[in-house]
Amino acid sequence: MSNDPVDTAPEDERSAFEKAQEEQEDVDPRTIPQKLDGEPPIGDEIEYPDHSDEDHETWRLLVERQMDQLPGRACEAYMNGQDALQIEADRIPSLANLSRRLHDQTGWKVANVPGLIHEKDFFTLLSERKFPSTNYVRGRDELDYTPAPDCFHDMFGHMPMLTQPDFADFYQMFGQAALNAEGADRPRLERFHWFTVEFGLLREQGEKRIFGAGIVSSNEEVTHALSDEVTLHPFDPEHIVEKDDYEVYNLQDELFVLESFEQLVDGFESWTSSQGLL
Repeated sequence: MSNDPVDTAPEDERSAFEKAQEEQEDVDPRTIPQKLDGEPPIGDEIEYPDHSDEDHETWRLLVERQMDQLPGRACEAYMNGQDALQIEADRIPSLANLSRRLHDQTGWKVANVPGLIHEKDFFTLLSERKFPSTNYVRGRDELDYTPAPDCFHDMFGHMPMLTQPDFADFYQMFGQAALNAEGADRPRLERFHWFTVEFGLLREQGEKRIFGAGIVSSNEEVTHALSDEVTLHPFDPEHIVEKDDYEVYNLQDELFVLESFEQLVDGFESWTSSQGLL
């Protein structure tokens, strides 16, 4: 019998993104997190880029086709958030303007980041009620899907929900809890984020509605998420955080349904308290 030391680190301490990248032969460099060098521009500090006409046209196409699908499918809070932020349909919005409108609603501000950032930087910004956003839009060859962050996903997908008070409070708590997470709690929190912030559903007036940024910003997911092809589960933090059999680069075949955003806050507070994270 060998006496060599055995690596006993549990496999579930790797995130779904880490597992997916390990399975890829060629990793897109845009999906490799980068550490911030100091605090990024916040709110009125953010300068408006010199976007090309093609970039504005790409934005217009993305918004137009999503807004053709979202009424009657997206939840009321998301649609109200679109109105509150006055997200332009014909040109890429100004992050500084969005930051001011967001701050008026729930006290959040926008931080301009260069791309996918290191999780500690990401969580620190969330804990300070600052949402990290890119200011460049995907290329025309990635209209249907991009593995990297872009401003359409950040602005159109995420920001409207941050105008909803309970969701806004939850997301700050998420950042605070994630900064305290170690070991297997890291991927557990990633799963919670995935099935709520990115791919969450809400029951509203007896009907299923979408609010997750990964759904509302995806042309395919909008209809797929509400189809019979998806298995639905009631919102249950214990179930969500242990669900490690999902894939990050494919349409989702299982989702969780909230009854209210108050349930999201209460459920997250209860689970994080039980783990000693808050």
